[in-house]
Amino acid sequence: MDKTAHNSEIERHEFDNSSGTGSGVGVDPEKTINHVTLELDDTMTERSNDLFGIVTTDYILYRKQALIQDALDEIGMTWFHWKVLILNSFGYMADSAIVVMASIVQPQVNLQFNRENDMMPGVSTAMSTGLLAGAVVWGLGADAIGRRLAFNTSLFVCAIFGIIAGAMPTFLSFTAMVAISSAGAGGNYALDSSSLFEFLPSYKAHYVTLMANTWGLGYFISGMFAWAFMSDYSCPDASNCTNANNMGWRYLYYTVGAFMFVLAVLRVVLIRMVQTPKWLITQERDEEAWEILNKIALKYNRPMSLTLEQLTSVGRIDRSEMDQSRFSITRMFKHVRGLFVSKKLIYSNGLLLMIWILIGLGDPLYSIFRPYYLKTRGYQDNTVASNYITWRNYAISNVCVFVGPLLAWPLMNTPYIRRKGTMVISSLLTMVFLFAYTQIKTPTQNLAVSSIISAVENMFFAALYGITPELLPTHSRVTGYGLFVAVNRVCNIIANVIAGVAGVNTVAPLFIAAAMFGGISLCSIILPFEPSTKFVA
Repeated sequence: MDKTAHNSEIERHEFDNSSGTGSGVGVDPEKTINHVTLELDDTMTERSNDLFGIVTTDYILYRKQALIQDALDEIGMTWFHWKVLILNSFGYMADSAIVVMASIVQPQVNLQFNRENDMMPGVSTAMSTGLLAGAVVWGLGADAIGRRLAFNTSLFVCAIFGIIAGAMPTFLSFTAMVAISSAGAGGNYALDSSSLFEFLPSYKAHYVTLMANTWGLGYFISGMFAWAFMSDYSCPDASNCTNANNMGWRYLYYTVGAFMFVLAVLRVVLIRMVQTPKWLITQERDEEAWEILNKIALKYNRPMSLTLEQLTSVGRIDRSEMDQSRFSITRMFKHVRGLFVSKKLIYSNGLLLMIWILIGLGDPLYSIFRPYYLKTRGYQDNTVASNYITWRNYAISNVCVFVGPLLAWPLMNTPYIRRKGTMVISSLLTMVFLFAYTQIKTPTQNLAVSSIISAVENMFFAALYGITPELLPTHSRVTGYGLFVAVNRVCNIIANVIAGVAGVNTVAPLFIAAAMFGGISLCSIILPFEPSTKFVA
């Protein structure tokens, strides 16, 4: 692409879609990281700040990534970054809304289509299968084809097929549409958090944690609509359950699907996503990477001392991968192999993968069946809560989801706690309160403990979503995140089997979930390094 054509392409992107003067001029007081500054001659500083131990395996790429990060640090936080943060958060919202809707509608769908005796919960299994497919397509493919295609299309798939799901006449057709809709959301938080992280100054990396608030917002919105629709438009039992008196779950899919469609339109209209400079560097598109940085600096009147000549003079990275098709299986495996090119990466990613496995097994055993637990636990003499009380309490506990990221936010940069400590604290608290949930005796205890679990569990999720992109190298970041999410989705499916065998009318799933969080805390303790004070290549 010649320079004129490239400049025209850039002009069509975000830089012409908003105006403003940025978020302030001057040195940000949070610039506390002793960040590596690369000169064109070799220095020991590079090696001492190399988080992953990969500088000797891909030295040219490492140096270019460090120059790009220095430029991002010099530019600082601008309105462009805030827009990317807000609009990328929509993917988190869609993912959580999909998960929550499956758990909300499952009992009523089973009643209407006579599926109460199924060993496996069909709706949540379809949802988990779709999320798995999405993680593979959007997650594992984004390092090869770039971040922009998935950013622009995934939410539309999620929204359109979610609306269609609400109109399906049979159980099979409904679960098929749920699976396709879930596939649209499946890789979103792998992609969205990674692309945001690659635009952020290093001293603002913890801002990825803020996206977890919109994960909670997806829970909240679905829960509020459930309170509105499921309370009044749900059949009481299978003996008298027709489409006419059981429209609540359909209204829920129509409404949330339409809401997600609005979010998808906003993502395309408010910011035409550009590829991240760090990804462009891995494709040896140095000029495009520099142009994007330069446009941001000029638009928001920020300094940027990096020149194109400095960037290109570092050298050329290995082009063997780029000589293959973007959709080449060999190329995909090279991105996977990039996750394990040093002993540090093998150890770190192995533990991080184990954390995603454990959360994939533990979380669904509580969260997917939470409506059932809220309806039945703490009630005596075979009584259960009314639909109104159940969905009211569900909405209240979902409000508490917002507390988690707010608790995680200050801890992520607190000395001696930071990322790892936040994960340890939050996973231990979740374990304790899940064990406590097995012992509740009254409806009030049910609501109180479930609300606390919502807060501390999402405190953990905020930390996990923040640390995961930090612990992955740029050239394989979305591939790695997508791989973790894909394995997590497989574990979600296994969790549905466990719940079917153990029975959600017993405390066994809750004990298993608590044990999983105990394992997570152990893995978090022994993670080999804390990324908040190191350069991430």
